[in-house]
This record gives sequence, C-alpha cells and structure tokens, in this order.
Amino acid sequence: MATANFDLNEVKRRMQGAVQSLKHELGGLRTGRASGSMLDPVQVEAYGSHMPLNQLATVSVPEPRMISVQVWDKSMVKAVEKAIVDSNLGLSPATEGQVLRLRIPELNEERRKELVKVAHKYAEAAKVAARHVRRDGLDVLKKLEKNHEMSEDDQKRHADEVQKVTDGTITEIDQLLAAKEKEILTV
Repeated sequence: MATANFDLNEVKRRMQGAVQSLKHELGGLRTGRASGSMLDPVQVEAYGSHMPLNQLATVSVPEPRMISVQVWDKSMVKAVEKAIVDSNLGLSPATEGQVLRLRIPELNEERRKELVKVAHKYAEAAKVAARHVRRDGLDVLKKLEKNHEMSEDDQKRHADEVQKVTDGTITEIDQLLAAKEKEILTV
C-alpha cells in the first residue's frame, strides 16, 4: 500500500500552520486596547544584531490603554525607543529612565475600518495558503492513482478527507476573522 506517500496529518499540520500564522498576524492588529503582544513584531538593533523586544525588556499592561516597557540594560533604552517608533505601530514612547510608557490612542472610525480591511487581507492570505495545501495534497493523490499506486476509490476517499480538512480550516479562519472584526469595531 503506497498511501505512505500521502499523509493526511501532514495536510492538517500545514493547514494549522496557516491558521497559527493568521492568529499571530491578527494578534498584532491594534484594537484600541493595550496588549503586550502588540510589540511582538518589534525588532531592536542591539549588540550588533536584531533582537525581539521581549529579549531586552519586560512588557506589561498596567492600564487598558497603556503598555509599559521596562528595558533591562540602560544602554539599550534609546535603541528600544527607536525600534518602537520605527515599527509603524503608530506608538510614541514617553521615556522615564529605563521605562517606556506607550499610550494606546483611541481608534477613530476610519482607522477601525482600515484595520478591518487589513484583517480581511490576512484572512484571505490564510485561506489561499490553506487552498495551496489542499491542491498539493490532491496533486499527490492524483499522481498516486495515475501511477497505479492507489485505487480510484482510495484516491476519492482521501480527496474527500482533504476537502473536509480544508473546509474546517476555512471555517476556523472565518471565525477568527469575525471575532477580530468584532473586537476592532467594539468601541
């Protein structure tokens, strides 16, 4: 039985990868509420390389609209400040010693709509990724059947499984998008 070349779990794993990537991207979208994960994408030029902010400082959320960044090494404060400003998150730090305070501005209607569009773009990219995984899986099945390494019935059965996994993934992506959209639009 040559179904070893086709692995449904590999298809599921790759589709979950698309979902995890979407969760990460949506997590970085600002909703007007402070969240420590907003600073996850920030890379700081430190000690001759680029490092994630969380390897140089403690990030906390003391208030719903405030993020506090406690930089561990005094010599890194300016670099951290620059990285946050350059990150295109629209945040300007107020620095007191080794602590940077980031006020999260209220989102206006226009900015909320913009963020919803960005969220839709991320979700669409995740769906495209899931569909690519589906296509790859179906291609493997067709090849196996064509080379007589798999019966037509097995090929159809596996193709149905791939489609079920794809449908489930697309549904999960839609649910994540709907939840994020609601979060963005809730004032």
